Amino acid sequence: MKRGRLENKVAIVTGGAGGIGTAVARAFSREGAKVMLADVADQAGQEVARSCGPDTRYSHLNVADENEWLEVVAETERHFGPVGILVNNAGIVRHGPLEIHREDDFRQVIEVNQIGVFLGMKSVVASMKRAGSGSIINLSSVAGLIGAANAIGYTASKFAVRGMTKVAAIELAPANIRVNSVHPGVTRTPLTDLSPEDRPVLERMLAETPAGRWAEPEEIANIILMLASDESSFATGAEFVVDGGMTCR
Repeated sequence: MKRGRLENKVAIVTGGAGGIGTAVARAFSREGAKVMLADVADQAGQEVARSCGPDTRYSHLNVADENEWLEVVAETERHFGPVGILVNNAGIVRHGPLEIHREDDFRQVIEVNQIGVFLGMKSVVASMKRAGSGSIINLSSVAGLIGAANAIGYTASKFAVRGMTKVAAIELAPANIRVNSVHPGVTRTPLTDLSPEDRPVLERMLAETPAGRWAEPEEIANIILMLASDESSFATGAEFVVDGGMTCR
């Protein structure tokens, strides 16, 4: 019998109720992982978990709350065992030019996209040490590589994820824990379902993408699956860009 690429591995996937997170959970489940799906959208998250099968569970998680992180890690260990994979995928975006960008919008984006990744990495280290190894995949963005107009908070948070990934990769390598970042371009997810006034932002990004189309969540999930598996055993502290060529320009 052919083994799955993630057989006997335990994963936590944040932001799993839709978009890339859902695609990741389904890919991990197909490849034999036991998956704890986490989100704040409880009904949608529970439905996704049920669709993945009996080895996928759902737990409510506000990624900006350290106590909730500790509870999710403990729950995952109770049901499945020590955590070997973490996908820090949860994220939000708030658009608006710098001159009128609201401070509370900026802070909210930093709380979820930056503090959430920090807390996620911090919270799984002990569990991954118990597992004997680990792979942490942090979702950044092309906005973590180049500036994105009208999204200063989002850009700031995604540049931070890129840097935090490298620090964690250095610190955790002796424990056999790898840490990498993934940088999607324009992808068909709930985050890109913008209001009419925000549509020009995406239209400019699409115009700058040589591939000339959106990415599908499954295309990003395939890269994350590779990083979660032993196929990427010597990759750590690296940036995996999946942007249809946008940053080639």
